[in-house]
Amino acid sequence: MDCIFCKIAVGDIPADIVYEDDEIMAFRDLDPQAPVHVLIIPKKHIASLDDADGQGELLGYLMQKTHEIASLLGLKTGYRVVNNCGDDALQTVKHIHFHLLGGRKMGWPPG
Repeated sequence: MDCIFCKIAVGDIPADIVYEDDEIMAFRDLDPQAPVHVLIIPKKHIASLDDADGQGELLGYLMQKTHEIASLLGLKTGYRVVNNCGDDALQTVKHIHFHLLGGRKMGWPPG
């Protein structure tokens, strides 16, 4: 297993975990871009949204839990959820993940 997020999901690499259940995990980003910046991943390895055919139930669950995680982190006035898919979007870890960012007013456009 070469995937760093898979290693975090099974506990081989430590992370500052803010939420975990049988299907997903959320942990603080090592290079935060906002006062609150966590990564939310499925524990099952899926490389990107391009590889997520047939995973609608799992991804729907992950997105539903995102609101709960945002609430746990005190993001009452808003938050942003970002997914980078592919090299041009700067997806650096080939394990689908969503950035949950908040704790400040966000700008637009984001990229």
